[in-house]
Formats: sequence, C-alpha cells, structure tokens
Amino acid sequence: MTLPWLTILLLLPILGSVVVAFLPARLGGSLPKLVGIGFSVLTLALALGIAVAYQPGTALQFAEEVTWIDLFGAHYALGLDGIGLTLVLLTVILTPIVMLASWEDGETGRWGAKGLFAWMLALEGLSIGVFAATDVFLFYVFFEATLIPVYFMVAGYGGPRRVQAAVKFLLYSLAGGLVMLASVIGLYVVSADSEGGPTYLISELAQLDIGTAAGRWMFVGFFIAFAIKAPMFPVHTWLPDTTEQATPGTSVLLVSVLDKIGTFGMIRFCLEIFPEASRWATPVVIVLAVFSILYGALMAIGSSNISRLIAYTSVSHFGFIVLGIFVMNSQGLAGANLYMFNHGLSTAALFLVTGYLISRRGSARIEDFGGVEKVAPVLAGLMLVAGLSSLALPGLSPFVSELLVMVGAFVYSPWVAAFAVLGIVLAAIYVLWLYQRTMTGPVHDGVAGMRDLGLREIGALAPLVALIVALGFYPQPLLDVINPAVDHTMSQVEKSDPRPTVTEGEAQE
Repeated sequence: MTLPWLTILLLLPILGSVVVAFLPARLGGSLPKLVGIGFSVLTLALALGIAVAYQPGTALQFAEEVTWIDLFGAHYALGLDGIGLTLVLLTVILTPIVMLASWEDGETGRWGAKGLFAWMLALEGLSIGVFAATDVFLFYVFFEATLIPVYFMVAGYGGPRRVQAAVKFLLYSLAGGLVMLASVIGLYVVSADSEGGPTYLISELAQLDIGTAAGRWMFVGFFIAFAIKAPMFPVHTWLPDTTEQATPGTSVLLVSVLDKIGTFGMIRFCLEIFPEASRWATPVVIVLAVFSILYGALMAIGSSNISRLIAYTSVSHFGFIVLGIFVMNSQGLAGANLYMFNHGLSTAALFLVTGYLISRRGSARIEDFGGVEKVAPVLAGLMLVAGLSSLALPGLSPFVSELLVMVGAFVYSPWVAAFAVLGIVLAAIYVLWLYQRTMTGPVHDGVAGMRDLGLREIGALAPLVALIVALGFYPQPLLDVINPAVDHTMSQVEKSDPRPTVTEGEAQE
C-alpha cells in the first residue's frame, strides 16, 4: 500500500503552523520564523518529489479515496491532474519566498511574527487541499477554511484600516460561499435521485445526467462564488481595499494563490460538471471577462496608490484567464492554465519589490516617489523586471500565456480578440508610467538617502526572477503537464478545436 502523499503534503504545513503557534514565548526572536520557513521548505521538497514522480496524462495521480460521511455521499478524496499539480507547485514555491520576504513584517502585528508565520503555513496547507480535492463537499470545506488564515493575516498585520478591509474581504467571500452552498446541496439532491445514490465525487457527478434547468441554476451558484474569488467585475471591489491595507506577503498569497481558487474552480466544477450550462453561459462570461480586462487596466492607469494599482492589474489579468477558460478551445484553455502559474510569479515579484519600496518611503502614494533608480538601482532594476513581466514582455513567462489566450480568443471570435488586445496596450501604459513616475526623474525629497535592497531581500526575489525568465524561454515542461488535463476538460465539455478551413484553390496549390 502506497503512502497517502497528498495527505502528508497538506498536513505538513498545517502541523508546522501548530508548532510555530505554540512555540514558548520565551524563545522568541527569530526561532518562529526559522521553524516556519523550515516547514515550508520541507513542504516544497515533498511537492517537488511528487512533481518528479508525476506522469503526464489524463488520469488523476496520487489518488486517495475514503468514505467520509456516507449519509450524503461525501468522501475524503484527493488526486492531482496537470492543472492541480501546477497550482500546488505555485503554492509551495511562493510560501517560503513570502516568509523570507516578510521577515520583518510581523514584528509590529497583533500576534507578532509567530502568528503571521503560523497563519501563512495554515493557508498553504488548506490551499493544497483545495487544489487536490476531488470531492465537491471536501473542496467546499477547504474553500471556506482558507478564509480563516487570510482574515487574521489581513486584520492583524498591515495598514490602519486593515480590520475594515478584512471584514469586507470576509463578507464578500462568505456571500459567495453561501451561494455556492446552495449549489452543493443541489448536487446532493440530483445525485440522490440517481441509481448509484448520493455522491460528491467529481468523477461520478460529471457522468450524471443533470437536467438543463437544474444544471444552469447550480452553475450560476458555483460561478458567482468563483467570480468573487477570482476576482471579476463587478464583484472585485474587495481586492483593492484588501491589498492596500495588507502586508506585501499577505497580498502575494491572497492574489497569487487564494484567488486562483476561483479560476481553478471554473475549470474543475463549472466546465466539467456543468458542460451544457457552461456553453449556455459562455457569451455572458466572455463579455464580463473582456470588460474586466479593460476596466482593470483603466483603473490601474488612474490609480494614485501603488498597492491599489497592482490590485487592478490583477483584475485585468484574471479577465484574460477567464477569457481563456470560456473560449473553450485547447489554445485558450492551455493558456489560461499557464497564465494562472505565471501570473502568480509576476504578481508576487511586483508586490514584494513595491512592498520594499513602500516600507522604505513610508508611503504608497505614487506622487511621493521619484528618482529611486539613482539611489537604489538594484531595487529599481528588479521593479523593472517585475513590471515588464506583468505587461507580458516577450522572453518573460506571462508572454507565452497571454499569447495562447489571445490565439484562443481569436479562434473563438476576432472581435473578442480585438477588444481583449486593448488590455495588452493599456498594460504597457500603466506599468511603464508607474516606473517612470517612481523610478526616473529628479530624486524626490523623501527618497533621498533610501537604502537599496539587502541580501535577504534580493534572495527572496531572485527565485521569482529566475523562474520568470526560465519559463519565458522554455515553458514546455509546464505545458507538457497541463495539455493532457486540458484535453480531458475539452472532452468533458464536449468541445473540440475547429478544423482549419481551406478553399478549393488553396488545396490544389
């Protein structure tokens, strides 16, 4: 009997959070941080071992399944396909990086560094559970549980209005969760009427003949919850408020990891369990996705606060991801999956480097900066790389993702692609304008004497930059893992790529 590797993987950081939380106060100092980073590195090592052993294919691997609550068909069921594996890897890569970057962030927080690092480890374990769950009820439990550590990370550490931001985040997320719960209950009712009895296993639900009306209503329940999490217009307003008040590390885990649950859920649940409803809703979802792309980019251009600007860029980027999902062709869906991973890297780099910038200046207002590249050239250089990654410069990892999404959008409709491509143009404006206003020109009075990045800070950013560059030139290892899962999703939603049309004259030539 093989070991339950996925259970071990998700329990390891949760165990680490308990150990860090209960370290004796008299030990204090750096020990909780070192123990927290140690557990996150062990989790990363185990996840890399799982990734090496993973064989790309359509079947779930490292599957575990035990009856949990037999009365309504709930199972403790875990498994990984290519989509889940890439998001688990993103989670375990970012957590130790965020911890190293947040070395000093917890000192002035409500529960100190020990509390911050404990909550980060708890969020890591619960997020792994979300991406590995193959039972809808188990997914819902993990989905709701992730709100707990994020709420305390925002409410306990950050700006002066952090409690209000944490409450707004929680209310939006709980509202989405309650709507989704209605659909979860609906799945029980539908499956209970089937020959096999009630079940929440995704593999069994995907084979059920769910009625058209019921399927569409349940699709809407899941989609609303995932749209809030993603976030999409018009249920996105919690994100700028939260990132403005949260620490940079919390913002990274929130946007780069937690928000991916929304787009992951659209693929895993909306497309695979409700294929007919997904096809029915596609025109509306694509309009919302394109609107999110343009709206987020325009709001970023008009932002005077660095943290809010980055939050709005993510609204725009998530619009691209949702667009890639719902054009329902292999190019768009593969691009959306790759985009989730690459966006996590680029946004993490941007939040962390601007976090260093803000902490040195004591302000997040763009007008309070100027000429930083003259006094802190390393910081300015890394901010330029992070910014160029965010606008998907060729040679950096988001470029391939965005290109695939745009190809998929063009296959779906040239008009949709034409509107979406404006978001790429606007991205160049908000990124380059941000860099110009903060890094170039005469040195602002408040910037004079600003110290450059230290070794620890460079060490936190270096892995992100290395991955962004490496995957920009060679994304094939990730695509090899993602493509079989994309093919499976396409078959579930009963879609195939359109064949190229060739005229009689071209065929004769």
